[in-house]
Amino acid sequence: MAEMTKYQPGTPSWVDLGTPDPDEASRFYSDLFRWTIEAGPPEAGGYRMCLLDGKAVAGLGPQQNTDVPPYWTTYMTIADVDEIAAAITENGGTIIVAPMDVLDAGRMAVAADPGGTTFSIWQPGIHPGAAIVNEPNTWSWSELMTRDPVRSVEFYGAVFGWEAHLVTAGEDGEANNNSPHNYTEFHLSGRRIAGMLPMEGDTWPADMPNQWVVYFAVDDCEAAVAKIEALGGSVLMPPTVVPPGMFAAVKDPQGAAFNVIAMVAPDT
Repeated sequence: MAEMTKYQPGTPSWVDLGTPDPDEASRFYSDLFRWTIEAGPPEAGGYRMCLLDGKAVAGLGPQQNTDVPPYWTTYMTIADVDEIAAAITENGGTIIVAPMDVLDAGRMAVAADPGGTTFSIWQPGIHPGAAIVNEPNTWSWSELMTRDPVRSVEFYGAVFGWEAHLVTAGEDGEANNNSPHNYTEFHLSGRRIAGMLPMEGDTWPADMPNQWVVYFAVDDCEAAVAKIEALGGSVLMPPTVVPPGMFAAVKDPQGAAFNVIAMVAPDT
């Protein structure tokens, strides 16, 4: 089991769901992933912890921004929220929610990159992030979908120290960051920590915004999709074979999009 007790600064470390109906979302995800979902203290504002085998793997709570569909958010662990918040604005990003303490769990801020893609930063207190990752029914990957990959590489490199590695090439065999056939892996200290997919060409709907998307590992992608539909969710992209395995893009009954993936082999 891939258990985590700390994360290197600059590493994605946590995901949580903002939803208009936490009760129904809790029922859906507990049935889908076998999570036990526990409410936090009253001062947590309705935030809940999603547990697998007694360990925190994700969070969910009332949706704060009701002007957009329900959403999964990716958090990046950092050493100093205030310092990184300043770096975000210095590099063309925006601070949406200013740095604040979250009880004794840690300190956070909500931000957007220069393309408007939202994410959060997390300075751990007693909560380091997801305690189990890359195992069935846990978060396994976060991926930036953007219409400006070159600017994204510059921003995340400057703010978090990420290095971009192109892992697929365009149809002509030449690396081209503006090709929809390219995939970029972000590395930190030589380790893969996130991905980026450019939304270029006619493949993508014109009104589809830049976004961070999350992947949850499953044992069987097709079985997971069937269960999602049975529980009232919907399918955005049916099970599709990709180099790491088979994935599908789906929505929960409240409309939050996420991905499920059955890996060929465990991520190391």
